[in-house]
Amino acid sequence: MGASQTRSESVYQELMDKTGFSLEQIKNLKKRFLQLSGNEETISRENLDAIPALANNPIRKQIIEAFFDKRNQRSSEVGHLEEIGFEQFVMVMSHFRPPALRTSVEEREVMRKEKLQFLFNMHDTDNDGVITLVEYRKVVEELLSKSGAIGHEAARAIADAAMLEVASTNVPDMAPDDFYEGITFEHFEQILKGLEMESRMHIRFLDVDTSTMRCGKSTS
Repeated sequence: MGASQTRSESVYQELMDKTGFSLEQIKNLKKRFLQLSGNEETISRENLDAIPALANNPIRKQIIEAFFDKRNQRSSEVGHLEEIGFEQFVMVMSHFRPPALRTSVEEREVMRKEKLQFLFNMHDTDNDGVITLVEYRKVVEELLSKSGAIGHEAARAIADAAMLEVASTNVPDMAPDDFYEGITFEHFEQILKGLEMESRMHIRFLDVDTSTMRCGKSTS
């Protein structure tokens, strides 16, 4: 019992250092993790797919897959996991924490880049560092066609037009016959340059209000 508790405390401290979550926040995430996993040590895609609040989300598949994407574990590994443990769950959740009031400009920029990379990874499904037209079409089609207000072909046309605009903006000297390979992360940053997302990127469908998850350790 004592050894197990010591192990948990060690893991919690390591996660606090890596993510900026407080001990209380880590413990709350642990409770939610156990609820989702049915008190098991790992969570599967099926566990997340069963969340009612995700049922009608047009990008449900991308959100769920993001939890099993090794790139979102703050490591250099690529590929996907079949199941994730608590530590991996917390690492993914840390991408959604907003900055604290005392967060420096440099720290905010790092957080913004991490959030952008997370979003980019959701679209770059084949891990090749580029969001291709096929990948972009898939996301846009799901977002628009599932709303019921627009058909599949119209959604595809919108995606194609949007990608063409991105290409002309990012590669202005591209000849008419040139092939645009897709959106790189650098292009992605430029596209979202004016969007303030540091405090808006929340994940409430897990019943964890990340708007209260300020960076840094608790002072209480």
